[in-house]
Amino acid sequence: MALAVAVYAVGSGDYPMSVPDVLRTLAGGGSAADTFIVTELRLPRVVTGLLAGAALALSGAVFQSLVRNPLGSPDVLGFTQGSATGALVAVVVAGGGAAAVAGGAVLGGIATGAAIHLLAWRDGGYGHRLILVGIGAAGVLTGVNNYLLTRAQIIDAARAVLWLTGSLDGRGWGNAAAVAVAVGVVGPAVVACGRPLRALELGDDPARALGVRVTAVRFAALAGAVLLSAAAAAAAGPVAFVALTAPQLARRLTGAPGPNLVPSLCLGAALLTAADVVGQRALPGHQVPVGVVTGLLGGGYLIWLLARGRKRG
Repeated sequence: MALAVAVYAVGSGDYPMSVPDVLRTLAGGGSAADTFIVTELRLPRVVTGLLAGAALALSGAVFQSLVRNPLGSPDVLGFTQGSATGALVAVVVAGGGAAAVAGGAVLGGIATGAAIHLLAWRDGGYGHRLILVGIGAAGVLTGVNNYLLTRAQIIDAARAVLWLTGSLDGRGWGNAAAVAVAVGVVGPAVVACGRPLRALELGDDPARALGVRVTAVRFAALAGAVLLSAAAAAAAGPVAFVALTAPQLARRLTGAPGPNLVPSLCLGAALLTAADVVGQRALPGHQVPVGVVTGLLGGGYLIWLLARGRKRG
């Protein structure tokens, strides 16, 4: 699904290309015009969307497994807001460019993750404290972000607001490479935690009886999830709801227990890329940031999820 959406995204636009033309160009056999349009204009944006969506979904799957709650995701638990704070500090205080914004987002996400971990950790676990501390941190950081926006110059504020919305517009190979490193290095380590995380969902004592090193697995999974969400925010901004919806949809599609890390990764890549295509085509002559599209769709899904849970009591 993700690859099909990616090929469609590369081939659609003001200069339409058929699927065979896209595949031929990707294989090195296209014309000079096709090669330029695909490799320089469209493919970097699509690859960035695929990788950022995969990182967000994988991060969300880990958080939901750790807290045993379908609402557990980096944008609900404050980690995305921490990345936004780091990016805003880079823009408003330091006056930095794109590289500084990306670096600030990563550092902000890591610092927030470390703070939430220290505040929520107790007796080798988190329990419901991770959710409560994360929601509290999200509220505090949202206030800090709003304050930073009021102190910014008008040009810097416009840049910051666009980044805070979440967008793939103008993304190049540098953005794709940065998130590719995170997915390529951290992703396999997080996926390797899949079976221990599945055992942890049974409870700490059953997991220990199955030979799982509970504290080490929990810490490694959390660290990997924080790094993935921070890298995705650095590449595409704090895109909302992909980390929340992709793991739940993956679990319903597979019907399998456990965190469903690989299906979540693939579905997140497909969702973010498809949302970007919708944002580019929904209003002729105007591009809607991908964060707006995921917010509208993800917000509706969250309302449905809560209403469905209420009916079940």
